[in-house]
This record gives sequence, C-alpha cells and structure tokens, in this order.
Amino acid sequence: QVQLGVSGGGSVQSGGALRLSCVADARILSGKCMGWFRSRSGREREGLAATDEYSGRANYADSVKGRFTISYDKNKKHLYLQMNDLKPEDTAMYYCAVQDGGTWCHTEATYDYWGQGTQVTVSS
Repeated sequence: QVQLGVSGGGSVQSGGALRLSCVADARILSGKCMGWFRSRSGREREGLAATDEYSGRANYADSVKGRFTISYDKNKKHLYLQMNDLKPEDTAMYYCAVQDGGTWCHTEATYDYWGQGTQVTVSS
C-alpha cells in the first residue's frame, strides 16, 4: 500500500506563509505526476497545483496562482507547496496526491494515491 506523509500545516495570520511537505517512497514519486489539493468546509475538493519530476512544468488553480508554488526536490524526494500571502479563505485541509501512470499532469487529472492531509488555518 502506498503511503504519502504530509506535514507543514498550522495556524497563521493573514498575509503569512507556510510550506507543506509530502514524502513517500522514492519509487512512488519518481517520474510521476504529483499534485496538491485542498478541501474547504462545505466545498468540493479543489486541485491547487500539479507538477512532475521530468518536465519541470507546473500548473495552478487561478485561486492560488502567484501565491503558491509547487516544487519537487529530486535529492530529498520531497514534494513541497510553498504558500505565501495566505488568506482566511485558504483555510482548509491540504492533501498531496500522486498519479500511478497517466499522461495528463494537471490539477484536474485523476490521482491514485493520497496523503492523510494537514490542516491549514488562516486568521484575519
């Protein structure tokens, strides 16, 4: 069973920053499409950002574009989400996910493995 460990959530004030980390067995992340998602109270899960190791390209949801950055550290085999200029509406449970195969690396693609989630709370 694939396990993804997510960490880095917490409570910050509006305008603050956090960095989320996602770690898994290197065989799971290597070469795969990886993404970050969130679930806000009363709303459907939202895809935020996606990238893969080899292309280096990333795509973002409009709601976080310019504020969040997804990256993959090949040496540490960690996936990150740097979140800057956080707003109260960013309060949510955040998840990382990985595709097992697939050719479309995008926030709207289907993902196969999910982390347990980490809570981010932004106060005004």
